[in-house]
Amino acid sequence: MSYQQMAQVYDRLMKDAPYDHWVDFTNKMIERFLPNAQSIVDAGCGTGEVTHRLNEEGYLLTGVDLSEDMLAVAHQKNSSAKIQWLQQDITDLAGLKDVECIISYCDVMNYLSDQQDVIRAFRSIYEALSPSGLFIFDVHSIDHIQNNMIGATFAEVYDDLSYIWFCDPDEIENRMVHDLTFFVQNGPNYERFDEQHVQQGYSPEQLSEWLVQTGFKIQLISSDFQLEIMDSGERIFFVCQKTNV
Repeated sequence: MSYQQMAQVYDRLMKDAPYDHWVDFTNKMIERFLPNAQSIVDAGCGTGEVTHRLNEEGYLLTGVDLSEDMLAVAHQKNSSAKIQWLQQDITDLAGLKDVECIISYCDVMNYLSDQQDVIRAFRSIYEALSPSGLFIFDVHSIDHIQNNMIGATFAEVYDDLSYIWFCDPDEIENRMVHDLTFFVQNGPNYERFDEQHVQQGYSPEQLSEWLVQTGFKIQLISSDFQLEIMDSGERIFFVCQKTNV
């Protein structure tokens, strides 16, 4: 998973993403569980859409991503914004201490393809949080992976950009391989580039066990920006709070 060339077209592909819903959900959870929190780390921030929105609401933001290219796009959106951008692996965060809230949206955790990586990420995030700090994230639901994603093909055609996306099953249960091919206009010609991403699905029961083992108290598990789990939910949200275990 490189995101090197995809960073330049990512926002076009994600134009319908529910960024405002993620921001609203963050505000509600902070108000409910850690009022007056100011510092937020956006772990797996991508091109910074949620990061910039939260910064505009008065929070002190740090955007963390593994992709230098994604971070460059994020910074260019508003180079004068007082946002710190860090290129780091969320399984090994460095230099972040006493953060009041860490968010990780748009199924970032699904890109951690095995149990040990997820546990390392949880531990790293736990250590970066302040006492009683919040950790809020979402993942694809298993139902969504099995019924709506694996085996599906997606495609879009624009005047200057087109892509085809195959979402294939892997040998490991609930793991999917995304094979994407892009054609991007460059002058009179079109350039092709390919990306392959792998995501692993995890059940709420698995994630809850690892979170509690890490020391988190799970304050809320819900679906699709709601305050309860819906049977047909596509995204499962976790709101967790650091305890002094």
